[in-house]
Amino acid sequence: MNIRTPFTAAIALAVTITACSSDSTGVTETGTSDVVGVVVGVDPSHFLAGTTVTTVPCTLSDGTVTTCYNIVASTPTDHEMGPWCPENISDGEEAGGIWLENGEVYDVDGAFVANMATFYNDNTWLMYDTNGDIYVTATEEDCINAANPNVGEAYKNFCVECIPDYISDLERTWLIPTTPIKLTTAANFAGMGPGSFGPTIRGIALNGVEFSASAPVDNILGAYTLAPFDDAGGHINVHQGYHYHAATGMSTKVTQDDGHAAMIGYATDGHGIYEQLNEDGSEPDDLDACRGHYDDTRGYHYHVDAPGSNNFINCLYGAYAN
Repeated sequence: MNIRTPFTAAIALAVTITACSSDSTGVTETGTSDVVGVVVGVDPSHFLAGTTVTTVPCTLSDGTVTTCYNIVASTPTDHEMGPWCPENISDGEEAGGIWLENGEVYDVDGAFVANMATFYNDNTWLMYDTNGDIYVTATEEDCINAANPNVGEAYKNFCVECIPDYISDLERTWLIPTTPIKLTTAANFAGMGPGSFGPTIRGIALNGVEFSASAPVDNILGAYTLAPFDDAGGHINVHQGYHYHAATGMSTKVTQDDGHAAMIGYATDGHGIYEQLNEDGSEPDDLDACRGHYDDTRGYHYHVDAPGSNNFINCLYGAYAN
C-alpha cells in the first residue's frame, strides 16, 4: 500500500510475524459490561525480545483491583530510527523522513524543504542557505531548545532532529491491564478538551514503542520549525524518547488468519490495536467514536487512524491503570 501522496515514494514493507500462543492469556466469557462475548487478554509473547514485561498489582480507573503488565522498553529493535532531516535541498527521499499534513503523508526530501514557502503559502519559510544546505539542529542542546513550546527566534527555519545518542540512557515504563475491562462510557485522553481525564499516551507497539498523542503540529509550524518523523512515523525528544505519531506499517505486526487487519500493539486499556485496513484494503464500517469495534475472534479492539492523520485512536472504552 502506498500511503503517501504523489509527492512521495512508498514506505518500506512492514516486518511481519505470525501470531503465537500464550499460556498466560486467553479468551474468556463475560457479561460484566456492555460487551457480552469474548474478552481477549493481553498476550505478552507478542512483544519483541528486548521489551521487558512483568506482572504487577494495579488499580484501574473504574476501581478494579487487578494485575497489569509492566512494560519496559527503550528503542525499537525491528527497524532503524531516522533519518529525519535531509542535509541539502538536492537530497532525495532516502535522506529524510516524512511529514503529516491535512491527512496526507509527505516525504521530507530536499524538494519538500525547498518548496515549503509555496507549500504553506508563507514566504517566511526558508530553511536553507545559498548553497542549498538545510539548517538542522546539530547538538542535544539544540534538540532540547528547539523542542521547547516557547522556542525563540534562534531556531526559526530549522529542521529539528534529535538522534538516538541523546536517549541512550532513557527507559520508559507503562502499565496495561492483563485483561481489559470494557466500559459503557468512553474516556477522553488527557489534554483533549474540557472533562478529559484519561492517560496521555494511546498505547504501546509490539516493539515496546509508545503510540503517542498527536504531535503539536501548530506549535511546531508556528515557530517556523519542522520536526519530521522517520518513515516508521517516529521521532525523538529527550523526555519521551523515541515515539510514534503515525502507524505506517513498519513496526512488527501479528497477521490474522481471517483477513482482518494485523495487530500492531495494545491500547493503554489492554484492548488490541490493529492496523487501519483489512487485508482487502477495506476499513471496518462499524467503528465507534474511539475507533473500536467487536468481533468474536478478537473481542473489543481498535483500528488506528490513517497514517496522515497524526492520530491513532480517539478515546478509550476500557478501564486503564491509574
